[in-house]
Amino acid sequence: MIRSARRTRTVQARIVDGRIEVRIPAAMTAAEEEKAVGEIVAKLKKRTTSTATSDADLVERAHRLNRTVLEGHARVGSVRWVGNQNSRWGSCSVATADIRISDRLRQVPDYVLDAVLVHELTHTFIPDHSPEFWSWADKTPLAERARGYLE
Repeated sequence: MIRSARRTRTVQARIVDGRIEVRIPAAMTAAEEEKAVGEIVAKLKKRTTSTATSDADLVERAHRLNRTVLEGHARVGSVRWVGNQNSRWGSCSVATADIRISDRLRQVPDYVLDAVLVHELTHTFIPDHSPEFWSWADKTPLAERARGYLE
């Protein structure tokens, strides 16, 4: 919670280092603060939290995306969250079609997770990053926006 004398009416929330930081006007009463913070945090969580929380959710989501976006071209092996990927968002073993998704993506909007999953699923039938690969990987709704989010 950050109170600001310069802020007069608006409330702002963002995620900083995995924590929600809320900025409010310094003159806000405790009751106004409680109401405003509750609303803004709920809005932020709704906007940023993915609905895939378990490995089973990821597998189900991968199968759905394969059907709806990739026209069934991908092979879906295992798909699971991992905590040891700090320099990439996801990885795919072409031989086994096993996909690993960084657990740093647990708090992203669904369209971002979908774009990463489709990217990795596309590698199961096109192993490189050729123009053909990108024509498939970019079929995800909001793919360009997702790339911008991840940058």
